[in-house]
Amino acid sequence: MPQPAPHVTALAARDMANRYNRADFRAWARRAHSTGGCAQPVHLRGRITHLDPLTGEILHHYSTAQEPGGALRVACKTRRASRCLACAETYRADTYQLVRAGLVGGKGVPDTVSTHPAAFVTLTAPSFGPVHSRRVGKSGGVVACRPRRDGGPCPHGRQVSCTVRHSADDPRLGQPICPDCFDYSGAVLWNAHAPELWRRFTLAFRRYVARSAGLRVSDLRDVLTVSFAKVAEYQRRGLVHFHAVIRLDGPGGPNASPPAWASLDLLKAAVEHAAGAVTVSTPAAGDVPATEHVWGSQIDVRPIATSGELTDTAVAGYIAKYATKAAECVGTLDRRVRPTDDLASLPVSGHARRLIAECLRLGAIQDYAGLRLAEWAHMLGFRGHFSTKSRRYSTTLGALRAARVEHNQRQHADDITTGRLPFDDDQVLVIAHWRYLGQGMTPGEALLTAALTGKPMPPLNPSTSPQGSTS
Repeated sequence: MPQPAPHVTALAARDMANRYNRADFRAWARRAHSTGGCAQPVHLRGRITHLDPLTGEILHHYSTAQEPGGALRVACKTRRASRCLACAETYRADTYQLVRAGLVGGKGVPDTVSTHPAAFVTLTAPSFGPVHSRRVGKSGGVVACRPRRDGGPCPHGRQVSCTVRHSADDPRLGQPICPDCFDYSGAVLWNAHAPELWRRFTLAFRRYVARSAGLRVSDLRDVLTVSFAKVAEYQRRGLVHFHAVIRLDGPGGPNASPPAWASLDLLKAAVEHAAGAVTVSTPAAGDVPATEHVWGSQIDVRPIATSGELTDTAVAGYIAKYATKAAECVGTLDRRVRPTDDLASLPVSGHARRLIAECLRLGAIQDYAGLRLAEWAHMLGFRGHFSTKSRRYSTTLGALRAARVEHNQRQHADDITTGRLPFDDDQVLVIAHWRYLGQGMTPGEALLTAALTGKPMPPLNPSTSPQGSTS
């Protein structure tokens, strides 16, 4: 991990001392705890008043004027671990509970769901050129990356062979053997169409299951429900692939058992058929030929069990882990590329730079305008949701968050009432006004927050005021 510059460390130490010695430090520390150690809290200024609508009496009034700095800090709630590990951990835990509930029950899902056929499915991208990879042999040892005894050079004069046994943290992993041979246009366009490939995959999956049962697709829902939860993961070469839990239920979703013919064998056959059957076409434009986008040849379907290597806990943990990540492993940005950015000076890897540049180039072609490649250049063309699920798979992230809010309100909120209970006219009028001030922390505040909450400290930067703050 890169170390902060000495002047940044000294600035953080002085800033930390100043914050600690302020008279409102205890109130500030309480807010740091209430945000869960958020690394980039949102700063709000405003007030909220509870009134008796019949008498006009003020039952309760709160103003941020009583907060440190005159602003209320609330957690950013981002899912990105690269921006805030504390909030990303909450998102990861919620995703874990959501996925696991769909495998063993809980959160409103009956435990009988564990008897339904379910598999962990991985769909990958095709090859767009050879890249450095860490290969493991049959004995479990690491073998040469890309041995080619008679390979010779590529058309650009580079050797296509690599005999290195790469370590897990080798920065060359995922980088093209020859960047000039790598199909950057194809890679970017495949990323952009991956969400549509997934949608067509789910349709083809249902058609195959219906045909196998001698049913029309429109009649399938009367006897079977296909439920899934999926997450997108970036490979180091800059291509996304999808991990999904696919489950077969009865017509009532997880509350009903599937028919006897809905087996794991049928599920596997449907995955293999659908993955090979669907395509998405892009027209020829500029120097890019017309292309049929397909899934890669590496398709993995493994049954999920309550014991062994691939358990419900392992699958839920695996999917939840990648729900908090984006394209960081490729060496790209975790923010949009701005028009004022100098591409040559962006802190990204060379491979990511060329993928970003290709997004910007193709994004300027009218035939590809609908793909919004320039807007999603930092994601290397992929603009889909990272974690999605079918409606009946299990509970929702919204329901889990609502339960957390309700719990916190019961724990901390005052019971504000007119006192006319149990009559129906015991209504409270709430008037609120909020204004966004900014987001983030100073380096000293970041150090103190990490020390107070025990949460990981975000990278220090020379900024001494939260972004956008007016206070």
